[in-house]
Amino acid sequence: MDKVKQFQEEVQQNIVKIGQDPDLQALSRIWVREVSPYKWAYNFSWMGRPAIQFPNDAWMLQELIWSIKPDLIIETGIAHGGSAIHYASMLALLDMCDAIESGETFDPSISKRKVLSIDIDIREHNRLAIEAHPMATRIQMIQGSSTSPNIIGKVQDIAKDYNCILVCLDSNHTHEHVLAELEAYAPLVSKESYCVVFDTIVDDMPSNMFPDRPWGPKNNPKTAVLEYLKTHSEFEIDKSIEHKLLITVAPDGFLKRSS
Repeated sequence: MDKVKQFQEEVQQNIVKIGQDPDLQALSRIWVREVSPYKWAYNFSWMGRPAIQFPNDAWMLQELIWSIKPDLIIETGIAHGGSAIHYASMLALLDMCDAIESGETFDPSISKRKVLSIDIDIREHNRLAIEAHPMATRIQMIQGSSTSPNIIGKVQDIAKDYNCILVCLDSNHTHEHVLAELEAYAPLVSKESYCVVFDTIVDDMPSNMFPDRPWGPKNNPKTAVLEYLKTHSEFEIDKSIEHKLLITVAPDGFLKRSS
């Protein structure tokens, strides 16, 4: 057997075994529960900007971007801009690889691919830092509620010019808001691409972890995902990803579009 294929098959077998180990999965949830009060996700940055993501999830997004090769990534929730810069840098690498494969000269100033980031409140210091970043030419920011008809219309108009789209939802985590985001942006996802819904882990955590938040168990991104999937069979949860990661804020949150 081809050695590369043999290694890949071994990896897949290991992932399946992890998915069949409920104790290991429970231990991973316990770890997330215990580390969360320390705001562990705040410890990490990408190219100088705080990302506020688990490293496992950031690595998974890198894998998805490489395999899907999107020309547009739609992101709700900007915060400090680390995730937008992460996605933009991955798109820049895709452009570089395309240039190498085609024999063209790679011009990093030309943004063939783009990240479209939406936030209801883009803090001025964050906006200035993002705009000053080398990846800024690949990022377009829109301020406003991601569920307002005006913002949805703008995003849909921009999306018309792109062929392969990946969506990441990471703003307000209430059931109502995330469900509205899914209705608005999931239809823009290309076939074989993903809509990634972050912080579905909220449903698996104790309610006292969110005393100052409008979301919590039974009112969170996971409940919105499960509600959305009842009427949208074109998407399915890719359980292999959370089994692969074990430590993730997005269990049941990696939605793959099959049609």
